[in-house]
Amino acid sequence: MNTARHCPLEAEIVARRQESPSIFSLTLRLTDPAAARAYRFAPGQFNMLYLYGSGEIPISIVSDPDQPERLVHTLRDVGRVSHGFSRLRPGERIGLRGPYGSGWPLEAVRGHDVMLVTGGLGCAPVVSVIDYILRRRKEYGRLFILQGVKHSDDLIWREHYDAWARQEAIQVLLAADVARENWHGLTGPITVLIEQARFDPRRTIVMMCGPERMMTACTRLLARRGLPDEAIWVSMERNMQCAIGQCGHCQFGARFVCRDGPVFNYAAVRELLSVKGF
Repeated sequence: MNTARHCPLEAEIVARRQESPSIFSLTLRLTDPAAARAYRFAPGQFNMLYLYGSGEIPISIVSDPDQPERLVHTLRDVGRVSHGFSRLRPGERIGLRGPYGSGWPLEAVRGHDVMLVTGGLGCAPVVSVIDYILRRRKEYGRLFILQGVKHSDDLIWREHYDAWARQEAIQVLLAADVARENWHGLTGPITVLIEQARFDPRRTIVMMCGPERMMTACTRLLARRGLPDEAIWVSMERNMQCAIGQCGHCQFGARFVCRDGPVFNYAAVRELLSVKGF
């Protein structure tokens, strides 16, 4: 094992944005010019972000892979480590190691329609997918963006969704379990969006992330509409502490989410997802 690769690099916070009361985004820049030039990632991969005195957590990379000098990570302030990150401001420095894991199969799905189904903060891992496809628009078919949240106030990047919806051959569908009066999406669980999406199951590839119960429910509906399991890709979440398949915390059957995922073909993990509490 190349241990040097797994040592944290120094990264400076160059921008911070509060997305919602509990969600914020940090834009990072590697301070070592050589490391910055060598750094490359694929949509769907993640970094381990380290804060001295607090700990280390895995966070998806939100930014476009064509701009590796600008690494954006979106976090929810829910625990000790993420709370420590929430207090940081531009100019402060943290540790970063990565990228880790498998990315979305964007090369293999060229020419297909692509449907992105996300719940809660699950939208973060696919923002880079949307940017990737929009930069190469002629290489892909129609794009479907389905996002569900518990409360309409939880929706982040509203201006992005509005901009995406105005583009040709893109269908944006939003749903909230609980909605305010000014909510323009549907009210209900994300499964109501599957019923509204106008897609052809013969040419559509689905990329999905969010709570596992949500993903399981959505895959059942997609199957009823004729989409085979092999056409569905899911991003899994587990307690990833080492990112290199050594600690065992994220073991998923015979696989490790940090090393073999977090992106898996649904057909390969369907049976494991059907086991409650696994």
